[in-house]
Amino acid sequence: MRKTMKRALCAVVAMAMVFGMGACGEKKMPVIGISQYGEHGSLDNCREGFLQGLADAGLVEGTDFTVDYQNAGFDDNICTQIGQNFSAKNVDLMCGIATNAATACFAAAEDKDIPVIFTAITDPVKAKLDSGNITGTSDKLPVEAQLDLIRKMQPEADTIGIIYTTSEPNSVSAIEEYQAKAGNYGFTVEAVGVTAQSEVTQAADMLISKGVDCFSNLTDNNVVGVLSSVLEKTNEAEIPVYGSEVEQVTLGCVAAAGIDYFELGRQTGAMAAKVLKGEAKASEIPYETIAEYGIYINSAAIAEMGMTVPADIAEKAIESQE
Repeated sequence: MRKTMKRALCAVVAMAMVFGMGACGEKKMPVIGISQYGEHGSLDNCREGFLQGLADAGLVEGTDFTVDYQNAGFDDNICTQIGQNFSAKNVDLMCGIATNAATACFAAAEDKDIPVIFTAITDPVKAKLDSGNITGTSDKLPVEAQLDLIRKMQPEADTIGIIYTTSEPNSVSAIEEYQAKAGNYGFTVEAVGVTAQSEVTQAADMLISKGVDCFSNLTDNNVVGVLSSVLEKTNEAEIPVYGSEVEQVTLGCVAAAGIDYFELGRQTGAMAAKVLKGEAKASEIPYETIAEYGIYINSAAIAEMGMTVPADIAEKAIESQE
Protein backbone atom coordinates (compact mmCIF):
# COMPACT_ATOMS: atom_id res chain seq x y z
CA MET A 1 0.00 0.00 0.00
CA ARG A 2 2.89 2.29 0.81
CA LYS A 3 4.33 1.57 -2.64
CA THR A 4 0.98 2.41 -4.25
CA MET A 5 0.75 5.73 -2.36
CA LYS A 6 4.33 6.54 -3.26
CA ARG A 7 3.66 5.87 -6.93
CA ALA A 8 0.51 8.01 -6.81
CA LEU A 9 2.39 10.86 -5.15
CA CYS A 10 5.12 10.64 -7.76
CA ALA A 11 2.51 10.77 -10.49
CA VAL A 12 0.92 13.88 -8.99
CA VAL A 13 4.28 15.60 -8.68
CA ALA A 14 5.17 14.68 -12.26
CA MET A 15 1.87 16.06 -13.54
CA ALA A 16 2.35 19.25 -11.56
CA MET A 17 5.80 19.66 -13.04
CA VAL A 18 4.47 19.11 -16.56
CA PHE A 19 1.63 21.60 -16.15
CA GLY A 20 3.93 24.05 -14.41
CA MET A 21 6.43 23.89 -17.22
CA GLY A 22 3.62 24.37 -19.72
CA ALA A 23 2.42 27.51 -17.92
CA CYS A 24 5.94 28.88 -17.67
CA GLY A 25 6.73 27.91 -21.23
CA GLU A 26 3.74 29.70 -22.73
CA LYS A 27 4.66 32.90 -24.51
CA LYS A 28 2.80 35.85 -23.02
CA MET A 29 0.88 37.74 -25.67
CA PRO A 30 1.87 41.44 -25.59
CA VAL A 31 -0.84 43.87 -24.48
CA ILE A 32 -1.08 47.35 -25.99
CA GLY A 33 -2.94 49.86 -23.85
CA ILE A 34 -4.52 52.53 -26.05
CA SER A 35 -5.64 55.69 -24.25
CA GLN A 36 -7.69 58.06 -26.41
CA TYR A 37 -8.42 61.50 -25.01
CA GLY A 38 -11.93 61.68 -26.44
CA GLU A 39 -14.12 60.55 -29.28
CA HIS A 40 -14.21 62.51 -32.52
CA GLY A 41 -13.39 61.70 -36.12
CA SER A 42 -9.73 62.75 -36.12
CA LEU A 43 -8.75 60.78 -33.01
CA ASP A 44 -10.82 57.78 -34.11
CA ASN A 45 -8.95 57.83 -37.41
CA CYS A 46 -5.65 57.92 -35.51
CA ARG A 47 -6.61 54.79 -33.60
CA GLU A 48 -7.78 52.94 -36.70
CA GLY A 49 -4.64 53.96 -38.58
CA PHE A 50 -2.48 52.86 -35.64
CA LEU A 51 -3.97 49.35 -35.78
CA GLN A 52 -3.52 49.31 -39.55
CA GLY A 53 0.13 50.26 -39.15
CA LEU A 54 0.63 47.25 -36.87
CA ALA A 55 -1.12 45.04 -39.42
CA ASP A 56 1.02 46.43 -42.25
CA ALA A 57 4.07 45.36 -40.22
CA GLY A 58 2.74 41.79 -40.10
CA LEU A 59 1.36 41.85 -36.55
CA VAL A 60 -2.06 40.25 -36.12
CA GLU A 61 -4.38 41.34 -33.33
CA GLY A 62 -5.36 38.34 -31.22
CA THR A 63 -2.29 36.41 -32.32
CA ASP A 64 0.67 38.75 -31.89
CA PHE A 65 -0.91 41.25 -29.48
CA THR A 66 -4.12 42.20 -27.73
CA VAL A 67 -5.54 45.69 -27.23
CA ASP A 68 -6.88 47.30 -24.08
CA TYR A 69 -8.68 50.37 -25.47
CA GLN A 70 -9.84 53.11 -23.09
CA ASN A 71 -11.54 56.44 -23.87
CA ALA A 72 -11.19 59.33 -21.42
CA GLY A 73 -14.16 61.35 -22.68
CA PHE A 74 -12.07 64.55 -22.69
CA ASP A 75 -11.54 64.25 -18.92
CA ASP A 76 -7.97 64.79 -17.68
CA ASN A 77 -8.62 62.93 -14.43
CA ILE A 78 -9.80 59.89 -16.35
CA CYS A 79 -6.68 60.13 -18.52
CA THR A 80 -4.60 59.84 -15.37
CA GLN A 81 -6.63 56.87 -14.14
CA ILE A 82 -6.26 55.09 -17.48
CA GLY A 83 -2.49 55.53 -17.47
CA GLN A 84 -2.22 54.27 -13.90
CA ASN A 85 -4.45 51.31 -14.72
CA PHE A 86 -2.26 50.37 -17.69
CA SER A 87 0.80 50.59 -15.46
CA ALA A 88 -0.80 48.40 -12.77
CA LYS A 89 -1.61 45.81 -15.44
CA ASN A 90 1.99 45.93 -16.70
CA VAL A 91 0.93 46.36 -20.31
CA ASP A 92 3.77 45.92 -22.78
CA LEU A 93 3.25 49.22 -24.60
CA MET A 94 1.05 52.28 -24.18
CA CYS A 95 -0.31 54.38 -27.03
CA GLY A 96 -1.53 57.86 -26.10
CA ILE A 97 -3.79 59.55 -28.63
CA ALA A 98 -3.65 63.35 -28.10
CA THR A 99 -1.49 65.27 -25.65
CA ASN A 100 -3.47 64.77 -22.44
CA ALA A 101 -3.68 61.02 -22.94
CA ALA A 102 -0.01 60.67 -23.92
CA THR A 103 1.19 62.80 -21.00
CA ALA A 104 -0.80 60.72 -18.51
CA CYS A 105 0.48 57.47 -20.01
CA PHE A 106 4.09 58.67 -19.91
CA ALA A 107 3.81 59.74 -16.28
CA ALA A 108 2.38 56.34 -15.32
CA ALA A 109 4.86 54.36 -17.43
CA GLU A 110 8.12 55.97 -16.33
CA ASP A 111 8.64 53.98 -13.10
CA LYS A 112 8.24 50.67 -14.92
CA ASP A 113 9.96 51.83 -18.12
CA ILE A 114 6.98 50.81 -20.24
CA PRO A 115 7.42 52.17 -23.78
CA VAL A 116 4.95 54.86 -24.84
CA ILE A 117 4.02 55.76 -28.41
CA PHE A 118 2.06 58.98 -28.95
CA THR A 119 0.13 60.42 -31.84
CA ALA A 120 -1.84 63.60 -32.64
CA ILE A 121 0.52 65.88 -30.74
CA THR A 122 1.48 69.15 -32.40
CA ASP A 123 4.57 70.02 -30.36
CA PRO A 124 6.15 67.09 -28.47
CA VAL A 125 8.92 69.36 -27.18
CA LYS A 126 6.52 71.81 -25.51
CA ALA A 127 4.51 68.86 -24.21
CA LYS A 128 7.78 67.47 -22.72
CA LEU A 129 7.36 64.19 -24.56
CA ASP A 130 10.61 64.31 -26.52
CA SER A 131 12.89 62.35 -24.18
CA GLY A 132 12.68 59.06 -22.31
CA ASN A 133 11.22 55.73 -23.37
CA ILE A 134 8.74 57.47 -25.65
CA THR A 135 8.29 58.38 -29.30
CA GLY A 136 5.49 58.97 -31.77
CA THR A 137 4.11 61.29 -34.41
CA SER A 138 3.34 64.99 -34.54
CA ASP A 139 0.30 66.45 -36.29
CA LYS A 140 1.89 69.88 -36.65
CA LEU A 141 -0.41 72.05 -38.71
CA PRO A 142 0.66 73.41 -42.11
CA VAL A 143 -0.14 76.94 -40.92
CA GLU A 144 1.26 78.80 -43.93
CA ALA A 145 -0.66 76.56 -46.31
CA GLN A 146 -3.83 77.29 -44.35
CA LEU A 147 -3.22 81.04 -44.41
CA ASP A 148 -2.58 80.88 -48.14
CA LEU A 149 -5.80 78.90 -48.63
CA ILE A 150 -7.87 81.41 -46.64
CA ARG A 151 -6.38 84.34 -48.56
CA LYS A 152 -7.27 82.73 -51.91
CA MET A 153 -10.77 81.78 -50.75
CA GLN A 154 -11.44 85.20 -49.17
CA PRO A 155 -9.33 87.86 -50.90
CA GLU A 156 -10.97 90.69 -48.94
CA ALA A 157 -10.75 89.11 -45.46
CA ASP A 158 -8.84 90.88 -42.68
CA THR A 159 -9.41 89.02 -39.42
CA ILE A 160 -9.23 85.31 -38.58
CA GLY A 161 -10.92 84.14 -35.38
CA ILE A 162 -9.44 81.18 -33.50
CA ILE A 163 -10.66 79.41 -30.37
CA TYR A 164 -8.05 77.50 -28.40
CA THR A 165 -7.61 75.74 -25.07
CA THR A 166 -5.17 77.65 -22.91
CA SER A 167 -3.88 74.52 -21.15
CA GLU A 168 -3.25 72.51 -24.31
CA PRO A 169 0.38 72.90 -25.47
CA ASN A 170 -0.61 71.93 -29.02
CA SER A 171 -3.02 74.83 -29.28
CA VAL A 172 -0.77 77.39 -27.61
CA SER A 173 2.04 76.48 -30.01
CA ALA A 174 -0.27 76.74 -33.03
CA ILE A 175 -1.65 80.12 -31.92
CA GLU A 176 1.88 81.48 -31.59
CA GLU A 177 2.68 80.34 -35.14
CA TYR A 178 -0.54 81.83 -36.52
CA GLN A 179 0.18 85.16 -34.86
CA ALA A 180 3.75 85.17 -36.13
CA LYS A 181 2.84 84.40 -39.74
CA ALA A 182 -0.63 85.89 -40.27
CA GLY A 183 0.74 89.34 -41.10
CA ASN A 184 2.65 87.89 -44.05
CA TYR A 185 -0.71 87.12 -45.64
CA GLY A 186 -2.41 90.37 -44.64
CA PHE A 187 -4.35 88.98 -41.68
CA THR A 188 -4.69 89.74 -38.00
CA VAL A 189 -5.65 86.96 -35.58
CA GLU A 190 -8.38 87.38 -32.97
CA ALA A 191 -7.84 84.53 -30.50
CA VAL A 192 -10.12 83.56 -27.62
CA GLY A 193 -8.86 81.10 -25.03
CA VAL A 194 -11.05 78.59 -23.18
CA THR A 195 -10.34 76.29 -20.27
CA ALA A 196 -13.05 73.69 -20.90
CA GLN A 197 -15.26 72.35 -23.66
CA SER A 198 -18.30 74.00 -22.06
CA GLU A 199 -16.82 77.44 -22.85
CA VAL A 200 -16.31 76.90 -26.59
CA THR A 201 -19.70 78.01 -27.90
CA GLN A 202 -19.55 81.15 -25.76
CA ALA A 203 -16.11 81.87 -27.27
CA ALA A 204 -17.65 81.43 -30.73
CA ASP A 205 -20.32 84.02 -29.85
CA MET A 206 -17.55 86.38 -28.74
CA LEU A 207 -15.67 86.08 -32.03
CA ILE A 208 -18.85 86.52 -34.04
CA SER A 209 -19.66 89.70 -32.09
CA LYS A 210 -16.17 91.03 -32.88
CA GLY A 211 -16.91 90.73 -36.59
CA VAL A 212 -14.18 88.31 -37.64
CA ASP A 213 -14.21 87.42 -41.33
CA CYS A 214 -13.73 83.70 -40.74
CA PHE A 215 -12.78 81.08 -38.18
CA SER A 216 -9.80 78.78 -38.49
CA ASN A 217 -9.85 75.67 -36.34
CA LEU A 218 -6.83 74.05 -34.77
CA THR A 219 -6.57 70.40 -33.80
CA ASP A 220 -7.88 71.51 -30.42
CA ASN A 221 -9.85 68.64 -28.88
CA ASN A 222 -12.19 70.84 -26.84
CA VAL A 223 -13.18 72.78 -29.96
CA VAL A 224 -13.40 69.80 -32.29
CA GLY A 225 -15.47 67.94 -29.72
CA VAL A 226 -18.31 70.49 -30.12
CA LEU A 227 -17.63 71.57 -33.68
CA SER A 228 -21.21 70.93 -34.78
CA SER A 229 -22.45 73.45 -32.22
CA VAL A 230 -19.89 76.02 -33.35
CA LEU A 231 -20.92 75.53 -36.98
CA GLU A 232 -24.57 76.14 -36.12
CA LYS A 233 -23.62 79.58 -34.82
CA THR A 234 -21.20 80.49 -37.61
CA ASN A 235 -23.59 79.32 -40.34
CA GLU A 236 -26.33 81.52 -38.90
CA ALA A 237 -23.89 84.45 -38.86
CA GLU A 238 -22.70 83.56 -42.40
CA ILE A 239 -19.07 83.30 -41.30
CA PRO A 240 -17.04 80.53 -42.97
CA VAL A 241 -15.03 78.13 -40.83
CA TYR A 242 -11.83 76.49 -42.05
CA GLY A 243 -10.91 73.13 -40.56
CA SER A 244 -7.50 71.67 -39.87
CA GLU A 245 -8.10 68.21 -41.37
CA VAL A 246 -10.51 66.23 -43.51
CA GLU A 247 -12.98 65.20 -40.79
CA GLN A 248 -13.70 68.82 -39.85
CA VAL A 249 -14.43 69.61 -43.49
CA THR A 250 -16.73 66.62 -43.73
CA LEU A 251 -18.64 67.96 -40.71
CA GLY A 252 -19.27 71.30 -42.43
CA CYS A 253 -16.16 73.48 -42.51
CA VAL A 254 -15.68 75.06 -45.93
CA ALA A 255 -12.10 73.91 -46.53
CA ALA A 256 -8.81 72.93 -44.92
CA ALA A 257 -5.13 72.57 -45.63
CA GLY A 258 -4.60 69.61 -43.36
CA ILE A 259 -3.26 66.14 -42.81
CA ASP A 260 -4.87 62.72 -43.02
CA TYR A 261 -5.18 61.39 -39.47
CA PHE A 262 -5.57 57.80 -40.60
CA GLU A 263 -2.17 58.04 -42.29
CA LEU A 264 -0.76 59.70 -39.18
CA GLY A 265 -2.00 56.78 -37.10
CA ARG A 266 -0.59 54.28 -39.56
CA GLN A 267 2.81 55.94 -39.34
CA THR A 268 2.54 55.64 -35.55
CA GLY A 269 1.58 51.98 -35.74
CA ALA A 270 4.68 51.25 -37.81
CA MET A 271 6.82 52.76 -35.03
CA ALA A 272 5.02 50.71 -32.38
CA ALA A 273 5.61 47.55 -34.42
CA LYS A 274 9.37 48.11 -34.29
CA VAL A 275 9.20 48.31 -30.51
CA LEU A 276 7.01 45.20 -30.15
CA LYS A 277 9.26 43.22 -32.48
CA GLY A 278 12.32 44.22 -30.47
CA GLU A 279 13.88 45.98 -33.45
CA ALA A 280 14.32 49.22 -31.49
CA LYS A 281 13.47 50.84 -28.19
CA ALA A 282 11.06 53.76 -28.17
CA SER A 283 13.87 55.93 -26.78
CA GLU A 284 15.95 55.13 -29.88
CA ILE A 285 13.31 56.27 -32.39
CA PRO A 286 13.04 60.05 -32.97
CA TYR A 287 9.49 61.37 -33.12
CA GLU A 288 8.23 62.02 -36.65
CA THR A 289 6.14 64.73 -38.26
CA ILE A 290 3.90 63.85 -41.17
CA ALA A 291 5.16 65.88 -44.12
CA GLU A 292 2.30 65.67 -46.61
CA TYR A 293 -0.97 67.56 -46.38
CA GLY A 294 -4.02 67.81 -48.60
CA ILE A 295 -6.46 70.53 -49.59
CA TYR A 296 -9.99 69.50 -48.68
CA ILE A 297 -13.20 71.30 -49.60
CA ASN A 298 -16.88 70.93 -48.82
CA SER A 299 -18.71 72.27 -51.86
CA ALA A 300 -22.09 72.35 -50.10
CA ALA A 301 -20.71 74.44 -47.22
CA ILE A 302 -18.91 76.73 -49.67
CA ALA A 303 -22.10 77.29 -51.70
CA GLU A 304 -24.05 78.03 -48.52
CA MET A 305 -21.58 80.83 -47.75
CA GLY A 306 -21.91 82.21 -51.27
CA MET A 307 -18.23 81.58 -51.93
CA THR A 308 -16.45 80.20 -54.98
CA VAL A 309 -13.36 78.03 -55.21
CA PRO A 310 -10.46 79.51 -57.21
CA ALA A 311 -9.40 77.34 -60.14
CA ASP A 312 -5.92 76.59 -58.78
CA ILE A 313 -7.47 75.22 -55.57
CA ALA A 314 -10.30 73.35 -57.31
CA GLU A 315 -7.92 71.36 -59.49
CA LYS A 316 -6.06 69.83 -56.53
CA ALA A 317 -8.74 69.82 -53.83
CA ILE A 318 -10.36 66.69 -52.46
CA GLU A 319 -14.11 66.84 -51.98
CA SER A 320 -15.13 65.96 -48.43
CA GLN A 321 -18.73 65.97 -47.27
CA GLU A 322 -21.12 63.59 -45.52
